[in-house]
Amino acid sequence: MYGLIWRILPGPWASKFIMAVGLLAGGAALLWFFAFPALSPHMPFNDGAVDTTGIGSEAPQGEDAPEGAGAEGDTVEGEGSRTEEAPEESDGA
Repeated sequence: MYGLIWRILPGPWASKFIMAVGLLAGGAALLWFFAFPALSPHMPFNDGAVDTTGIGSEAPQGEDAPEGAGAEGDTVEGEGSRTEEAPEESDGA
């Protein structure tokens, strides 16, 4: 197929090369700006597999907030408060 295109293009080798590069760039531009955006909504690549509906929001009325959800008045670790855990005892083994 590429040989057929090369034979159809008129002129000497240099002009054939310039026209072939132009055809290649034109085909790539058509795909980039028209074909790929048209196909993008039908592709599953941007579908999230993790449910993030409750992250960063308060718990619904009548339910307790999940552990680590952060209620009002809580400070995030690293923003002024530091919690230190007691060191674990070891048997010296």
